[in-house]
Amino acid sequence: MLRRTTLFMPGNNPAMLLSSSVLGADSVILDLEDAVALNQKDSARILVREAIKNLDFSNVEVMVRINPVGTPYWKEDLQQIIPVKPDIIMIPKATKDDVIAVEKLVKELEQQHQLSTPVRFVLIAETAYGVETIVDTLKASQRIDGVLLGAEDFTTDMEIMRTKEGQEIEYARNKIAISAKAFNIQAIDTPFTDVNDFEGLKKDTQHAKALGFTSKALINPRQVDVVHEVFSPSEEEINNAKAILLEQEKALSKGLGVFSFKGKMVDQPIIVRAQKTMQLARKLGLE
Repeated sequence: MLRRTTLFMPGNNPAMLLSSSVLGADSVILDLEDAVALNQKDSARILVREAIKNLDFSNVEVMVRINPVGTPYWKEDLQQIIPVKPDIIMIPKATKDDVIAVEKLVKELEQQHQLSTPVRFVLIAETAYGVETIVDTLKASQRIDGVLLGAEDFTTDMEIMRTKEGQEIEYARNKIAISAKAFNIQAIDTPFTDVNDFEGLKKDTQHAKALGFTSKALINPRQVDVVHEVFSPSEEEINNAKAILLEQEKALSKGLGVFSFKGKMVDQPIIVRAQKTMQLARKLGLE
């Protein structure tokens, strides 16, 4: 499933849960962690469980962010949520040991409830330790298919200021993007927290895309369209990719592996990029 946007929704807000499947995001994150006060954990689990059971999420990927391993809440989160078959369990402040512990309980619950489709994991790297050890953590389970950089918690852990410009998280972004690509999983960028600055959101998303991220976490549904535009190929990019692939066919007919296009040499990496652009365009119905 295409995942350009992952929209956080508080698990203790019935009205927002009711609208979560129709807000246009590719994925929604039904949150049992930060958005939910300690005295509302039980009621939030029930609300999220019933939302997954009863709402139509056929066109939206459903993630549930559980509470961190080590808190008194994460096991009950899984015991309540796994039986209703979410697509993804999101593991916050993830370490290798956390992933192993979550997978052990998830396997037991899947067997207990006779669930045939294994739930997948998306991890959040949001501490200095979590960022620095992300490679070892990604080795911990075959269920992992995404990793999100949590910049707010990361900068808090680092005791540094979080800024719009994001220079303070540049290393962490690079580390997450490269590590994710090494394991062929998706790198999901941290939210842009100024929900009224759409130009800033676009610039931030374009920068994340340039680093290798292919999705962005959101905190407001008004951010969806801007991020979708950035992570979707433009008409110019599609036309350019088409032209490159057409020129490749001509070159192959002449026995050439490398050819010139618009004054520049085109070799295999550029051809692969053009092919991927067209694959994404077809997924989005743009071609």
